Amino acid sequence: MSKSADLRLVAVFEAAKGILVFATACAIFKFIHANVQETAEQLVRHFHLNPASHYPRIFLEIASNLDDTRLLALGFGALAYAVVRLVEAYGLWYGKQWAWIFGLISAGLYIPIEIFELAKRINWAEAVLFLANVMILVILLRGRPR
Repeated sequence: MSKSADLRLVAVFEAAKGILVFATACAIFKFIHANVQETAEQLVRHFHLNPASHYPRIFLEIASNLDDTRLLALGFGALAYAVVRLVEAYGLWYGKQWAWIFGLISAGLYIPIEIFELAKRINWAEAVLFLANVMILVILLRGRPR
């Protein structure tokens, strides 16, 4: 693949993350003035999860502590993250130097955290995230725009 095609591949990946987080922000805003705890309990029942097991219990505990202020903060934080990812995707798609630098920094910031998490406990999800960020860094380093 050419350098510009590689950068566009990363741009599509970043745009997909931005769109996914934007959709998540929209969903968060729908829960303002709603009974989040009841909805969380319905989800756990719908998927036939044991509410006493580890992850469902964490999910239900978080849901019980969400009020409108926290939901607004989460929603606006998700919106900000989505805008940053979409702006980066735009810049990478059009081969902008600033987007390339930003991409290197943002992907590079996750590497030490992911190494720390993998050192604590290796699991496939952490390994996939680590490898994805390493691949993005390699693609960005090889595809420096002119």
